[in-house]
Amino acid sequence: MAKRLWQPSQERIKSTHMYRFMTLVNEKFGKAFTDYPALWDWSVNNLEDFWGLTWDFIRIKASKKYDRVLDHPDKMPGAKFFPGARLNFAENLLQLRNDRTALIFRGEDAVRRTLTYSQLYGEVAKTAASLRKLGIQKGDRVVGFVPNMPESIIAMLAATSIGAVWSSCSPDFGIKGVLDRFGQTKPRVLFTADGYFFKGKPMDSIERIAGIVKELPSLEKIVVIPYVSPTPDIRSLPNAVLFKDFKNPNAKEIEFEPMAFDDPLYIMYSSGTTGLPKCMVQSVGGVLLHQKKELVLHTDLKEEDVIFYFTTCGWMMWNWLTCSLSVGATLVLYDGNPFHPGPDALWKMAQDEKITIFGTSAGYIEALKNAGVKPGKQFDLTPLKSVLSTGSPLSDENFEFIYTEVKQDIQLASISGGSDLNGCFALGNPMGPVYTGELQCRGLGMKVFAYDENARPVIGQQGELVCTAPFPSMPIYFWGDTDGSKYRSAYFDEYPNIWTHGDFIMVTERGGVIMYGRSDATLNPGGVRIGTAEIYRRLDAMPELEDSVVVGQPWNNDVRVILFVKLAPGYELNEALKKKIMADIRLNASPRHVPAKIIECPDVPYTLNMKKVELAVKKMIEGKEVKNKDALKNPEALDFFGSIPELKE
Repeated sequence: MAKRLWQPSQERIKSTHMYRFMTLVNEKFGKAFTDYPALWDWSVNNLEDFWGLTWDFIRIKASKKYDRVLDHPDKMPGAKFFPGARLNFAENLLQLRNDRTALIFRGEDAVRRTLTYSQLYGEVAKTAASLRKLGIQKGDRVVGFVPNMPESIIAMLAATSIGAVWSSCSPDFGIKGVLDRFGQTKPRVLFTADGYFFKGKPMDSIERIAGIVKELPSLEKIVVIPYVSPTPDIRSLPNAVLFKDFKNPNAKEIEFEPMAFDDPLYIMYSSGTTGLPKCMVQSVGGVLLHQKKELVLHTDLKEEDVIFYFTTCGWMMWNWLTCSLSVGATLVLYDGNPFHPGPDALWKMAQDEKITIFGTSAGYIEALKNAGVKPGKQFDLTPLKSVLSTGSPLSDENFEFIYTEVKQDIQLASISGGSDLNGCFALGNPMGPVYTGELQCRGLGMKVFAYDENARPVIGQQGELVCTAPFPSMPIYFWGDTDGSKYRSAYFDEYPNIWTHGDFIMVTERGGVIMYGRSDATLNPGGVRIGTAEIYRRLDAMPELEDSVVVGQPWNNDVRVILFVKLAPGYELNEALKKKIMADIRLNASPRHVPAKIIECPDVPYTLNMKKVELAVKKMIEGKEVKNKDALKNPEALDFFGSIPELKE
C-alpha cells in the first residue's frame, strides 16, 4: 500500500502555474475542473484546444503564428503540429537581455563562473556570426564533444539560432562511441573542450579528439574550449582554433533564422547496445513546446527559480535543463563527479547557490543514502522546493529518504520519458500529493495508458506503456532512415498508429504511474510478465548489496529468474544472505519474483548514461553476441557473464 509522503498546502497549490492554467481552461471552455485528473482527461481528449492554449500560456515567441494547431490528428506517425508557424528555438531561450544571472557554472576543480542573460546573448552573437562566416546554414550539423559548461550551451544556441542541427556527446565517451553517433550525421563543425575533470584529476581529451577527427572527413572546423589547460596544444588537430579566437568580437546582434515548427533542431541518440545508435531527429517547435510545458506546468519553474540537474551533455536531461532559459530562470551547471571531494558535494552547492529545484538520478539518490549523507541536517536547504529524479525507477525507501533526510515540505517528482521524445510521459504535478513509488501523473496532452495483452487500457494492473495520440516532440524522422521503416518499427509495430515506448508500467486508481522497467527486459516465469523494478526495490534496501542485475533465463520450456549481486565491502554471499534475499522478495514482491539462482558478480554493466543493461547480460548468459560494447561505460563487466557453470544446472 503506497504511503502519502507530501501534500501541498492550498496556498502553495494556488500559487502554481498549473492552478492558473486550470483556472484559464475553466474560464475559456466553460469547465469546472478542481483537480488534476479531470484536467488531464480534458487535455488528452481535446488536443487542439489544449496545445493551442498551452502555446499562449507558456508564451512561445514566433515571428509568424500558426495557421492551425494540428493536421492529421489520427495519424502516428504523420500528425503535423502548428503548420504555418515560424519561430526560432534559440530566440525563445534568449528573450531576456538583462543583468539577471542566466548560468552558474560549478566545476569539480572548484571553479565558479557566472553569465548574465545579457552576457549570454553577447557570447551567442559572437559565436553565431563566426558560424555564419564559415557558411553554416539551416540544416547543417554542428556537434559538441563537451563537458556540461557554459560554452556548450553557447555553441548549441549559436548553431540553432541560424537553423543548424545540434547534437552532443559527453567527453567520457570513447572514440568508437562518438563515431557511432557523429559518424552517421556528418557534422561540419565540432565544438570540444581540451578535457574534463573527474575525481579531482584533469582528463586530457586532445588525443581522443584527434582520433575522432581522423574518422570524420565531413568536419571543416574544430573549435577547442580551454578547460583543463589555459593554453591547450591543438597542433595535432586539423583546422582547429581556440574558442576565443573563433568568436567574432564585433558581433552584437543575432540574426535568428525563422524555422518551421517541424524543422529539425536536435539529433538525439539511443543507447546503442544492440547495434549502431538510432539517430532520432527532433523538431524546433516540438522540443520547445513540450519541454517548456513540462518546465512551466509540471515543474512550476518560475523566473526567480534556480534550477539544477546533474547531467552530462550526452543525456537528454541536458537539453531539458537548457530549455529553462526560455522561462528566464537561473541554471546551475556542474561538471565532474558528484561525490568529489565528498558525497555531500552537490548539497553544499545547493546551499551555496540557493537552488530551488534539484534534479538528479535514482542511482545518485541510492548512492547518497548508502553513503550516509543527510543533506537536510548538514546544509541550509530553505530555498529548495522540488527534487526531481529520473533514469530508473526510484525505490520506496529512497522516496522516504528524500523526506526524512533532505526536506519534509518538498515536491519529489519522479519523472520518466526518454531521449526519443526529449521529455516525459509521466512526471510531477505541483498541485498533487506524492506517494511512495509513484510518479505523480501522466503528462498533460500525453494520452498514456497501460495496455494489457489484449491491447486494452487497464488500471491497477501492469501493462505496456503506450501513447494513443500524437504529441509535438515525437521524432520527425530517424537520420538515414529514408523510407521511415526503422522509425515505424521502433514504436508502431506492436500496435499500428499507437506509440509503444517499451516500458512496463501500472496506472493507479488515483492517476499516478508506477514504473517496472523496460518491457523487453520483463520476466516471464510461468508465462506471467513481471517487472524487474519490483525486485530492485527490495535489493536497494539491503546494506549487504552494492548493486545487482536480474534477468530471465530460458529453462525447461519456461523462464527462471536469475539474480546477480555485487556485494558491499565486508559481506559474503552465504546461504543465510541468499535466504534473506529470497524471503524479502517473496514477502514484499511475490513468489514469482523469487530468483531461482543468486550468483555473485564482480560488477554490473551500465550504459554511458548509467542505465543497467539487462538485455546485454541476458544475451551473454545465452551465449549470444553483444554487438556494441562501446555503448557501455564498463564493457569489461560483461565478460563475467559469458561462462557461468551454475547456469547449466
